[in-house]
Amino acid sequence: MDDIKAKYLGSSDALTTTKSTGSSEDRTFLGLIKQNQGALLSGLKETMWLTVVSIFFATIFGIVVGLMGVVPGKFFNWLSSILIYLFRGMPLLVLALFIYTGIPSLTGEKIPAFVAGVVTLTFNEGAYIAAFVKGGIQAVDPGQMEAARSLGLPFGKSMRKVILPQGIRIMIPSFINQFIITLKDTSILSIIGLLELTQTGKIIIARNLEGFKVWTIVALMYLIIITLLTWLSNWVQRRTKV
Repeated sequence: MDDIKAKYLGSSDALTTTKSTGSSEDRTFLGLIKQNQGALLSGLKETMWLTVVSIFFATIFGIVVGLMGVVPGKFFNWLSSILIYLFRGMPLLVLALFIYTGIPSLTGEKIPAFVAGVVTLTFNEGAYIAAFVKGGIQAVDPGQMEAARSLGLPFGKSMRKVILPQGIRIMIPSFINQFIITLKDTSILSIIGLLELTQTGKIIIARNLEGFKVWTIVALMYLIIITLLTWLSNWVQRRTKV
């Protein structure tokens, strides 16, 4: 029990101090931040780590599925469309519960919450990445491919040397925007017990019942990170504009 309290509510010394102070505990915004800064920063760190790992695998998944949608071959085009439709159409919450509780009930093997969260975001966000990778390549003038092929370049080399460099300029801002969306979507994964920022907020509120103030602090933390990423997206978009 002491280990559980130390993990989710802070050290035993901090708990003892909180109990001893009783009603004199500082319940202002700054007081709550000072009392819970360790837990909040730990939750933010888990959120960022989950986002980075998920967007890495989602990018790989998205690029592969997106390229399958533009290569010659109806089977790969069909498979790409099905995967994009399936994982974009399924609610993230349902997908998370399916992976974390549904699959283990079938296989009998428990999936760690972090792994389940990464897999969930990989499929969901990867489907969106696949859609704009496919769209970015298709946005390049078809005459570019025809010109490259007429010069004797094979399809793979034409795609790698001619089409992708142009398509990537179109895709880069969308990649950053998808990073922002993934960051926000991590909050939904609190449903499977991941101790990210939203779940940390729930635990703090369960201890001090300051719902309005704690959620305001959590919301501001999200907004600061998202604002910085939005500025980065706008800067990249200006730099890559033709």
